[in-house]
Amino acid sequence: MIEVQGLTKRYGSIEAVKDVSFEVGTDQVLGFLGPNGAGKTTIMKILTGYHFPTAGTALVDGVSVQEDPVAVKKRIGYLPESVPLYGDLTVDEYLSFIAGARLIPVKERKQAIQESLAACGLEQAAGKRIETLSKGYKQRVGLAQAIVHDPPILILDEPTGGLDPNQIIEIRGLIKELGKRKTVILSTHILQEVEAVCSQVLIINEGRIAAQGTPEAIAGTFKGTDTWELILKGAGMQGITERLSGLGEDLKPALLETGPEGGITLHFSVQSGELDGERIFDWAVSQGLKILGMNRKKLSLEDIFVKLTGEHEEGHV
Repeated sequence: MIEVQGLTKRYGSIEAVKDVSFEVGTDQVLGFLGPNGAGKTTIMKILTGYHFPTAGTALVDGVSVQEDPVAVKKRIGYLPESVPLYGDLTVDEYLSFIAGARLIPVKERKQAIQESLAACGLEQAAGKRIETLSKGYKQRVGLAQAIVHDPPILILDEPTGGLDPNQIIEIRGLIKELGKRKTVILSTHILQEVEAVCSQVLIINEGRIAAQGTPEAIAGTFKGTDTWELILKGAGMQGITERLSGLGEDLKPALLETGPEGGITLHFSVQSGELDGERIFDWAVSQGLKILGMNRKKLSLEDIFVKLTGEHEEGHV
């Protein structure tokens, strides 16, 4: 549905996007994940025909963005980060205006508007002035204008920015439902957003792709996918560091913390598999140590993001 090859965009001496390539298939929700300024919005503006690339190609539903941007726009519903709504219009008046701008035939506009209102849960708000709506409902109106012409592709830039938790849940639910019948690209820097609605992830940093695939597949490329936390206490705590060699070279703890009342917490980075946990447990028992807690933690999307973008030191995540 969308094919991008070698996409590069320069603004003077600044290279905002650097040789980016990816594909998005039908009925997929792709999450563009990255820190602010990573190049997400630039790529979206290229895909929607608002900017042209400096180099590379972008095909949307088989149509070249460079060669026929108008045809590309007909195939796309676009929700920019700041939705251009007209507060003095009612919701249905605004959607009627958008339907006209989208060149939907007059005899088909009423049905198109009704379908977009229903899809976004706006039937009860159709006659209300947009300026009177909550921010969550304004975002729903933004989604409605993006789908009023029933495009096969949706491109959404930070669709839940500035919403409260309840509104975020509502908009995410709408996006997930739309993703069942459309190709969706969702740009965000919110990790939970991607985990909640996206089937595929593309992590971009400093204009380049750092990783792409499912969260599980990306996590699988890292050594030490799982982390075990072992909380110990007992009489035989003296010389514990030296006795850790009994675990084997591959299971040396990544971190050792001293806890209250003489207890310790060990953190192990290990390959996936139940056997590793059994080895850790058996070793602790053999040493006469009391196990107060043992927790297995999967590498999260947040961990992956930190590893790939180096944002941890700056505290942006």
